[in-house]
Amino acid sequence: MIPFFKPSISLDEQIALLQQRGLSIKEPERAKHYLEVISFFRLSAYMRPFQKLHHEEHPFNEGSEFKQVVALYAFDRELRLLIMDAVERIEVATRSMFNNVMGPKYQQDDEPYSGSHWYIDRNHFNRNYDHNRLIKSLSDKQDKERGILAREAAKINNSPQHTLQKKAELINLKQRENYCRYYVSHYNEPNLPPCWAVIEELTLGELSHLYKGLVKDSDRKAIAKRFNVPQDKFASWLHTLTFIRNCCAHHARLWNRELPIAPKLLRDAEWQLPTVLPNSHIQPAKRLYSVLLLLAHLMKEVSPDSQWTDKLVQLIVKHPEVPVRNMGFPENWATHPFWALKDDENV
Repeated sequence: MIPFFKPSISLDEQIALLQQRGLSIKEPERAKHYLEVISFFRLSAYMRPFQKLHHEEHPFNEGSEFKQVVALYAFDRELRLLIMDAVERIEVATRSMFNNVMGPKYQQDDEPYSGSHWYIDRNHFNRNYDHNRLIKSLSDKQDKERGILAREAAKINNSPQHTLQKKAELINLKQRENYCRYYVSHYNEPNLPPCWAVIEELTLGELSHLYKGLVKDSDRKAIAKRFNVPQDKFASWLHTLTFIRNCCAHHARLWNRELPIAPKLLRDAEWQLPTVLPNSHIQPAKRLYSVLLLLAHLMKEVSPDSQWTDKLVQLIVKHPEVPVRNMGFPENWATHPFWALKDDENV
């Protein structure tokens, strides 16, 4: 452990530092603009492929140019947007399947809200699932919205400039700003909203845990069946997509990232990947390539008319300078049935 010693430097000094390290910058003013709106620190993650390995001074390989760094950043940004589009559709579909499967299945004629509030029953979850945490989190949010609504209503009622009718209209609008407020304003039992509202409040990570926490295989299978995936694989995929979504949401480097846990892939021939790419330590199952495979499969199930796979191929063709090998792409990836290239496309 040593004290931190790196000083904060100006944009001109950042340009000079990159040039000192051997990076060719043909348009310094243009480069300064990129550093101003993106930041040196964020771009530094995209400089690594152009720098000599394991060197404290971070020198660049001969012939490296600033425009290559920016091009790699642009590719990663477009890739994140494309992946986020797929994850959003899959996430929405997963929420919908929870409601379509769990609610009707557990609705009982003699218990009015047994289906609409199935998640309240601890018996629907295995012993490893933290059900108390779920209920507390939802209750806290409900209490917070109740408090906000009460303060806003009091402010409206204390306003001398509105008639009683106008005050009632304004309070009604406040009650309808979100479903939590609407629920606490209109219902007193149960304390929490129905499942179709609650499911929408959960993060993808919470949704992933909720799915894994279901006690019955039959419930998990019924949800996963809509996606044409075995339930154990679907649980793994939701976990992986949570990580990927968080990377996208925080605009983090994605293109060559190594996954902390490889997703469980299907056993069909098109899902078989080399353990390690030749002459490297790159494991395709732990790189973005495996994620793209599962996204292509899920998008086919969720949005069969989507051009998502075509857009992915077009993006890669658009950026031939990007080493897709670092993403875990095998050499013969272009012949894969998920995204076989057309005759007029080249990689």
